[in-house]
Order: sequence, then C-alpha cells, then structure tokens
Amino acid sequence: MNNTTTIRKVAIVGYNRIPFARANTAYADVGNQQMMTAALNGLIDKYNLKGKLLGEVAGGAVIKHTYDSNLIRECVMKTSLDPATPACDLQQACDTGIESAIYIANKIALGQIESGIAGGVDSISDMPIAVSEKLRKILLDTRKAKSLGEKIKLFLKLRPKDFTPLVPRNEESQTGLSMGGHTEITAKYYKISRQDQDDLALKSHLNMAKAYDEGFFNDMITPFNGLDKDNNLRKDSTPEKLAKLNPAFDKVNGTLTAGNSTPLTDGASCILLASEEWATAQELPVLAYITFAEVAAIEYAKNQQNLLLAPLFAASRMLDKAGFNLQDFDYYEIHEAFAAQVLATLKIWESPELSVQLGLTKTLGAIDREKLNVKGSSLAAAHPFAATGGRIIGVMAKLLNEKDSGRGFISICAAGGQGVTMIIEK
Repeated sequence: MNNTTTIRKVAIVGYNRIPFARANTAYADVGNQQMMTAALNGLIDKYNLKGKLLGEVAGGAVIKHTYDSNLIRECVMKTSLDPATPACDLQQACDTGIESAIYIANKIALGQIESGIAGGVDSISDMPIAVSEKLRKILLDTRKAKSLGEKIKLFLKLRPKDFTPLVPRNEESQTGLSMGGHTEITAKYYKISRQDQDDLALKSHLNMAKAYDEGFFNDMITPFNGLDKDNNLRKDSTPEKLAKLNPAFDKVNGTLTAGNSTPLTDGASCILLASEEWATAQELPVLAYITFAEVAAIEYAKNQQNLLLAPLFAASRMLDKAGFNLQDFDYYEIHEAFAAQVLATLKIWESPELSVQLGLTKTLGAIDREKLNVKGSSLAAAHPFAATGGRIIGVMAKLLNEKDSGRGFISICAAGGQGVTMIIEK
C-alpha cells in the first residue's frame, strides 16, 4: 500500500460500448471475448490509447465459459494496448460493471495507478452448457481407468437422462425463483400497478429514441457485427401495444410483462478512468468525477420482495457520508431491470412508513422524475448483466459534461440481493 494519506480525484475521461442486442439476434455467433474486445478497441481508437501502458483493466461477465476464466486479460491481449497492461476479472452479478469502476477508481484515488479501464460484458446467446453430474463424474473416472474394459463398464452405468445438457438457470439459488419472479412479488407487495409499469417503460423507449435522434449516442457507441444501435429499442412503442402484452412470470395475476421487464441481452461496455494529471498529460478532457460510491446487500430468502432493493440501503449510507440529500442532484440514473423495481424504490423513498418497514433509518423523500433516466435506460437499451454499469456511468458523465456542472446519482440493483450507488460530479 502507498504511504500517502492524500486521496486524489478520480476523473472519467472516456466511455465506449457496442450496441446492445437481444439474445440470439445480432450477436448470436459471437461471445464474450469478441464483444469485450470490440468495446475496448473502440475506446482505444477514440482516445488514442494505442500502444499505451495503463495501470489496469478490470471487468467481467456474469455468465462465461471455463475458457473465459481470465477473460479481461485475454481481451486486453487482443487489443492494441501495451500488452504489459495488467487486467483482472471481477463479478458481482448486475453490479459487475459499476463495481469494476469502483475498483479502478479506488486504485487511482490511492495513487497506486494513474489510469485504468473498467468494463463488463455478457453473452446470453453464447451461454455455456454443462453435462449432468453423473456424466461428469464418469468422464473423470474414465481418465483413471487402466483398460478399455474398465472404461466400458463405467459408461454402461449411464442412462439416457444422464445425457441431458444443463443450461444455466435464471434463478436465485436461495429461493428457486427467477429475478422476474421475485420482482412480481415486489410489485404485489408494494402495490405497483401494471399501468404505472407500462408508463415507465414507454417513457424509457421514447427518451432513448429521442436521444438517438438528437445524436446523443453518436460518440458513445462503436458499431459491431452489423449493428449500430440497440436493437431492443422500440421507437414505435405505444401504451396500447404495451397493454396487449401478457404477464411474463405470474401468468394469472401478474403485472410484469416482456414490455416492462428487460430481456436477456448480449453486449459490452467500458469507461476510461484516470487521475487529473494523467488526463492532462494525454490532453484528454475531464468529463466528470466519481466522488462517492456504496455497496449494500439485503436479506431476500425470507422476505422475497426484497431481492432488488439493496440500493436503498446503499443510497442512504452514501448520502450520509457525502452530506447530500436525495434531492441535491441534477440527474438520476436508476437501472431499469424491471419497471416495478424502479417504482418500488421511488415509493419507498417517498414513504416514511415503508422506509421504516424496510429498515431504513430515515425517509429520503421524492425526486423530480423529469430528471430520471432522461436518455432512456435499461428497459429501452436492454441489459447485458455486467455491461449495464459502464453504459450508465458513460451516460451520466456525458450529461454532466454537456451541462458543464452538476451532480448525478446512480443506482444499480443486482441478483443475490445486492446493489451499488454512486455519485458523479462535474
């Protein structure tokens, strides 16, 4: 560790991502390494990083093959960065991208490195498929068998069902429920209506469509594999179209649909962080600064409505440390895993009774919803788990840079009852 007690400012100086694609569409034939490498190469080209030695690159994927065990380092080696640039994999479900940014930011703040890249990637289309446990054990035992006869005896123990492939399941191991299943419980518990969920989803699509039309994303996205914009975006979305969709999780009494929930998605994103001195030396403008961040977790196995509510605790602790009120922000970016999760968060913030019931020490109050997800968010862009953090940080940094002042609040929920909040300032 460094002996210095000086905490340096951490600048966001760059951002890049590839378009996000619904699973099994544009990126059906590519995987994590190809997508992450493309996002990194776009960043390198944009900010003239070719041949440069950076302090570190950190990121990860929620779902990956065994050959991706050293994923980020492998991606770095396929770029034009100096190959001496170290890299590491991190994983915290949907918080992976923002947690990677905290990791790099802390090293810069402590003076351990001058610059670094944080990112994330996920491919649902290239999902790893495992064999049954019985088949796996027999395959391992055959490696120790001394004769062909012994191997045949082992294989004769197998039955047709043992050859059924095992696909990763989108569920919480503590409960057996999917994230959508948990959020359906959240929606019922907090009385979040289908109409309100659809309204939030519609606004996300319309805001993002407007941002694309205005050119907001022109310098933020590197085209990849024939795609130049997020293919989940529905510019023609209407209340009537959303209202026609059937419930996706609780088929009888549910309010969550494919329209007000994020789909399974492929994509990658990254951001460039640095000290002010490094940014000046490279002649790169400081877009904004990461100033505070907090990670939290919540019990959700018994209280199943809690799964995606951990950011409420992260926000409360972070605001106390920063000395801010929830209303002291120019922009809010709340990850739209599901419209119901965002609406439950807002409702709890506004209600003293619900805040106490959840275990919060105080009520944070209401926000100006016209400042929320002003360029659209995950319901429109979709959600490649580990890549969402980089997308959101990039959008917030650009908003503050264009305003040339201000303060932004970020909240991202994650599987496993975890969540991260962050403050970005200009």
